[in-house]
Amino acid sequence: MKIVVCIKQVPDTNEVKLDPVTNRLIRDGVPSIINHDDKAGIEAALQLRESLNDGSTVTVVCMGPPQADVALREALAMGCDDAYLLSAREFGGSDTCATAIIISAALKKIGYDLVITGRQAIDGDTAQVGPQIAENLGIPQVSYAEEVSIAGDVVTVKRQYEDRYHIIDVKTPCLLTALAELAEPRYMHAGLIIDAYEKDITVMGFEDLKDSINPDHIGLMGSPTRVVTSFGKMPKGAGTILNVDADEAVKAIIAKMEERHII
Repeated sequence: MKIVVCIKQVPDTNEVKLDPVTNRLIRDGVPSIINHDDKAGIEAALQLRESLNDGSTVTVVCMGPPQADVALREALAMGCDDAYLLSAREFGGSDTCATAIIISAALKKIGYDLVITGRQAIDGDTAQVGPQIAENLGIPQVSYAEEVSIAGDVVTVKRQYEDRYHIIDVKTPCLLTALAELAEPRYMHAGLIIDAYEKDITVMGFEDLKDSINPDHIGLMGSPTRVVTSFGKMPKGAGTILNVDADEAVKAIIAKMEERHII
């Protein structure tokens, strides 16, 4: 089985800064990491490969600038078999729709039985790219995967909901979006880290994928959405502490809600 994991290199959330003019993230000089959900997807893929024990492979794919090479080498150091970097000037500024078009074109060239993506990226929080990839490829998808196993060509997924979960069987080829809870990423050993930097990473640019991509549908100009404004997480106030008994607390809470016209 060929398992492909799509990952994204994202800025460390402790260091996020926004350009007040362009409303885009300032990435220069900011530490980058593999998106948390994506890293869980890598670990899940490696565990599936080990459970199958039949010569299955795990391929990792990342779209980004040349420096995303670091994220791919970390994935190789975890145990992935090979890596692809999708990088070209034409890809710059792509929104989720355009990104999914580019990644889908690459996956068609690489080949796949099971595609795993993270549920969402911590820098965008849209949770759109994975499902859009599945739609572009015309394959079934299961999002919010909390547990996964494979028997033959059937993937069994425990899908998380807010108040319940579903157990879903889906035949390959298919796509899953992984929660961070899907798997705890393994530690990288020194030997695997050294091996990772001796492996070649295949770079795919626009010329490699142009037969499957309409240039009018990618990049900043080809993206159907625009960021109007961006803002960081605002600190919460200290709140109000009331030292009262239960009966008085109910009255006090209702009074506060009425004061703020909530009720």
